[in-house]
Amino acid sequence: MGVTIAFANQKGGVGKTTTAINVAAYLGAQHGLKVLVVDDDSQANATSSLGLEHPSKSLYDVLAGGVPAESVILPTEESGVYLLPSSADLAGAEVEMIDFPGRERVLSEALEPLKERFDMIFIDTPPSLGLLTINALVASDMVLIPLQSEYLALEGLSRLWDTIRRIRRVLNPNLGLLGILLTMYDRRTTLSKNVEEEVRKYFPKETFKTVIPRSVRLSEAPSFGMSIRMYAPSSSGALAYQQLAAEFLARVKSIFGQTRLNPGSIAAERRS
Repeated sequence: MGVTIAFANQKGGVGKTTTAINVAAYLGAQHGLKVLVVDDDSQANATSSLGLEHPSKSLYDVLAGGVPAESVILPTEESGVYLLPSSADLAGAEVEMIDFPGRERVLSEALEPLKERFDMIFIDTPPSLGLLTINALVASDMVLIPLQSEYLALEGLSRLWDTIRRIRRVLNPNLGLLGILLTMYDRRTTLSKNVEEEVRKYFPKETFKTVIPRSVRLSEAPSFGMSIRMYAPSSSGALAYQQLAAEFLARVKSIFGQTRLNPGSIAAERRS
């Protein structure tokens, strides 16, 4: 059974989508894993970043219409990476789900049949702490928090942490923190260094050793519908995400063990 990880932060523009897409790309291409990216944001940035736009069906149909998630999944150009796409329609899902019984568990129930098919399921969440994000946290084993290297981002971290603790108490007691990832890091500035020191002071074990630098190439890649691995494989952003993917996988294995991952699944599927 695969591991489900939410990429969450209520602040927009911190690198949630960029991280989910690029870690998935390296895990698929270099580590032989089969990864499903679930685009849980009506802005559909993960969908367009993987080169797919205007899908005939999307996560909205799954959450609000009861369509089986398996019938909505699409392959991507990234080796081993699949997508459960989003669309602008998803913006209405939160309103429509309000009266659903067990509305916080709709996504969890939709993804349950897929866990045997994928080594990992990544959920890219919207920049809010609304019902879609809550659904993602309830459906996940772990959460990864991308944190922009600026002081205002630290203020939002405490609010997100409070939400995670409430989810643990009421809806998903097994939800764990996989780690905090510093993004948009500029080694030339004192600000980035000070933010890093502060985060590592309070979250020494949780903070990933790898930091993601500010990078023009990382900003450009989504407009071409590519991961940084395909768009600019020798760039600083690509090297950072390659390193992060290895650290990420080692951390997942240390928590869940090898039994939760099936690295041969891609090769087996291709043979069949």
